[in-house]
Amino acid sequence: MQLKVPTPFKADETMQLRVPEQGIPDKEGVADSSGESAATGRTRTAGSRRKAPKPSLRTRFAPLFARLAPLTAVLAPLVARVTPYARRMRPQYPRPGRTGWRRWLPSWRQWLGGALAAMGLSSLFLVVAYAATDIPDDLNTYATQQDNVYFWADGTPMARTGWVQRQAMPLEDIPEDVRWAVLAAENESFYSDPGISFKGISRALFRTIGQGDTQGGSTITQQYVKNVYLNQDQTVSRKFTEAMIALKLDNQMSKDEILEGYLNTSWFGRGTYGIQRAAQAYYGKDVSKLNASEAAFLASLLKGAGLYDPTLSSANRDRAVERWSWTLDRMVVIGKLSAAERATYKKFPEPLKSNPLYDTGEQSDYLVELASQYAKKTAKISDKDFDLGGYQIYTTFDKDLETELTDAVTKARKKALKDDPKTAKTAHYGAASVADDGRILAVYGGPDHRTQGYNESNATTVPAGTAFLPFVYAAGLEHGVQKSRDGEATPITGESVYDGDDDVPVTTPEGPYWDRSGRKVSASNDGDKSYGDITLHQALALSVNTPFMQLGMDVGLEKVRATAEASGLLSSSIGAQVPALSMGSSTPSAIRMASGYSTFAAAGKHTEPYSVRQITHNGTKVRLDLPDPTRAVGADVAEEVTSALTDSFRTAHPDAASAGAEVAGKAGTTEKDTAAWYVGTASSVSTAVVVYRIDLAESLEPLPLKGIAGTGDDSVPYDIWSGAMNPLG
Repeated sequence: MQLKVPTPFKADETMQLRVPEQGIPDKEGVADSSGESAATGRTRTAGSRRKAPKPSLRTRFAPLFARLAPLTAVLAPLVARVTPYARRMRPQYPRPGRTGWRRWLPSWRQWLGGALAAMGLSSLFLVVAYAATDIPDDLNTYATQQDNVYFWADGTPMARTGWVQRQAMPLEDIPEDVRWAVLAAENESFYSDPGISFKGISRALFRTIGQGDTQGGSTITQQYVKNVYLNQDQTVSRKFTEAMIALKLDNQMSKDEILEGYLNTSWFGRGTYGIQRAAQAYYGKDVSKLNASEAAFLASLLKGAGLYDPTLSSANRDRAVERWSWTLDRMVVIGKLSAAERATYKKFPEPLKSNPLYDTGEQSDYLVELASQYAKKTAKISDKDFDLGGYQIYTTFDKDLETELTDAVTKARKKALKDDPKTAKTAHYGAASVADDGRILAVYGGPDHRTQGYNESNATTVPAGTAFLPFVYAAGLEHGVQKSRDGEATPITGESVYDGDDDVPVTTPEGPYWDRSGRKVSASNDGDKSYGDITLHQALALSVNTPFMQLGMDVGLEKVRATAEASGLLSSSIGAQVPALSMGSSTPSAIRMASGYSTFAAAGKHTEPYSVRQITHNGTKVRLDLPDPTRAVGADVAEEVTSALTDSFRTAHPDAASAGAEVAGKAGTTEKDTAAWYVGTASSVSTAVVVYRIDLAESLEPLPLKGIAGTGDDSVPYDIWSGAMNPLG
């Protein structure tokens, strides 16, 4: 069907074709209102009914129009007068008198009108927001810090860290060089800006929307507002509130008052808030004693102490040096440091390695360090949140055992210094006691935390030597031995016999094992003593080395390694996969050696060592998932290893414990006499003691003990162990 368009029809006119709603006319007639054809009477839409039409908008709003009639009558003349002008201002699209794409471009008047309208609305919004924003009456938790309290296993207080105490300093007591170092690094226009940086806020908002990062863009006034009034959430709403409060605060406080508050509330790392505590923590001096160079470094910490404390990593140091140099250069540019004085600061002012404010020198410092590291890692508490304080840390440390272990090491140290002061000067002692359920009960970390910041009980410095043999024995009992390359593994027991002679060559299924220099590898017994054929049980009890080097090869060094790791030794401390692995080339810490032996005492189940059993924050429990035990070796294997270690203890020290006492242990020596160990278990508590020598002023290479650890019959590690464990008691 073709529709003929009348001649006078124009393009901008609309033609509507009305089609009956219920019926459609056919060729023979026109449908009536009931849907039947007038000519034929046939139904076009059978069964349908005509719906009642909806009332028009005019009808529905008639009551409202009636009520507004008086107002309309008053406004009608005004509307009539304004209407012609409004019609002129109304944009016409497409614009008349233009062609192509230009028809759709607004005129400059329209652009100007839109811009002015946007500016007006924005200004109105900001005025309303400014008026509606109040400066909070209460400071937030970032400005009111608390201590963290540590408790012994029995619930009594062990230590209280004052890491978050802050000493407020009047601005007049803070040198100008210190103030301007901070301003040069953070906000050099501080004294002239209105409290906010429009450019910085725009940049921060762009980052928030585009990359989810609102770091940067804040003036010192904004940072101060964030520190004392708001939280640390990186959101657009928090950033906007921060800007509004900063504007209002800038009108109510002087610039000096704001700067003073900022310098006394900012976080500088190492648990310190405020420039005074930072000066003491990093340089051991009051802020009044700082020079411009030291101040420039402290200013760099405001960008994130975790990234700029040079004692944490070499990457940190590189960042700190770059930022320190840049800050000093900026001080010259803004006229707050002369070029001549800047030229004198060529060397980076290295800070102290640890915070001297809170090192008491007591063993509790090592305990606090161990517990805080574990708490933060396991409970997923950031350094910054932890430093805010309010945490109660309930440790696993046994006060009595800690005292006994410390006294035993102190006694041995004093005796060594008296007998051989020159050799004893470079002697180091590490010790740890771990229960069979993983609880760390006591550690000896060093003589004085102020002079030796690292923890000897947790150091992986020297090889375990023959104290490692029980792990080789356990691997053999667990996996069996394989004498041929493709043959089946053959089970072994404690009664399996090996050659116990000195210097027996180590063999593989293909023949002797040759090292890289082309020599046959063989093991050596203490004192070059030969024992002939000997059972593995006897070999462990008598500490005969040669059978275990061969056993390691027969079992497979990869299985020896896996057994040691499953028992508690860290993968990073395991030695190279060569025959020497069985002789203790691994370098576990005292804590890990004690943990490994405790696996045998726990019937072959290993529980990762832990030092914190519960954490609360202002009385509310913090989630802390304690480690679960895992099967390391079979219970029968653990029982046999423990039996051999019991015989080892009884053979070496027949009168040290009563007949019914459950005591097992073994000494450990190294090939070059660089370390002496004793690791043993009594009443389900395993204790490891190590003595070695290192001259830290020269190198980190272990030195020969030169008798400082005693002899096999009079072993200093054993004396420390027995003094702490008291097996007779």
